[in-house]
Amino acid sequence: MRVLQERFAVCDYLVSIITPTFNSLRFIRETVESVLAQSYRNWELLITDDGSTDDTVAVVQEYAGKDERIRLFRLETHSSAAAARNNSIRQARGRFIAFCDSDDMWSPDKLEVQVKFMLAKDIAFSYGSFYVCDEKGRQRGLSTCIPKITHRTILMDNFVGCLTAMYDVERLGKVYMPDISRRQDWALWIAVLRKCRYGLGVKQPIGCYRVHGDSLSGNKLRLIKSQAILYKTVLSVPLPLGYAMYFFVNLPTYIFKKLRIKILNRCKW
Repeated sequence: MRVLQERFAVCDYLVSIITPTFNSLRFIRETVESVLAQSYRNWELLITDDGSTDDTVAVVQEYAGKDERIRLFRLETHSSAAAARNNSIRQARGRFIAFCDSDDMWSPDKLEVQVKFMLAKDIAFSYGSFYVCDEKGRQRGLSTCIPKITHRTILMDNFVGCLTAMYDVERLGKVYMPDISRRQDWALWIAVLRKCRYGLGVKQPIGCYRVHGDSLSGNKLRLIKSQAILYKTVLSVPLPLGYAMYFFVNLPTYIFKKLRIKILNRCKW
């Protein structure tokens, strides 16, 4: 009886799930189904479409017609993932805000585990470990999160998988992503960690990050300029210093992070 009472009490808190879409027809059904399968039932899924030209909107409308917790918004013109996410954040009504991109999937107990974790630890920001999957959803590795992150740590590299991030609106207010071309999620975690002293990681895998040809993070060389721009934007430093920070701070940290994950997995990425 006590377990049931505690579980019910946790579910008193609404979780707003932020999902941007753009020509996401290949994967959006699996993403939505992973949310529908959650053991934690008190959620709203806020999907903002950024001008899709395929049947993404029709698929989302189909789900929204069957479940009132799913809400669809559409931007008038194609803009950016940041604009789509921010639109959903503006519409969010929940105490907690979580993120799930339109090609990722959550473990069935993701929300239940994470909300309980945040309440038990009395923290405003959390993240977690996740599986890395291929286009067909087959697991290819495990990204094990670091146990604790601070503002200083997050400036070194993005240690937070977007599909695992969750923050507490009651304690932080709504925090939005800067409208930069790439790495908006990283910039958001930097902003969140300015507001709170630290975040903690859920060690068990709570989702599946899909790597495919359309992934923005798929081409690492294209991220060099965007990461320099990120440092320029969030730290207000000159662009040359942003490049220097990438090569002397971010790149070594990134290599160390990948080596750590590789050793933990005992396999090649």
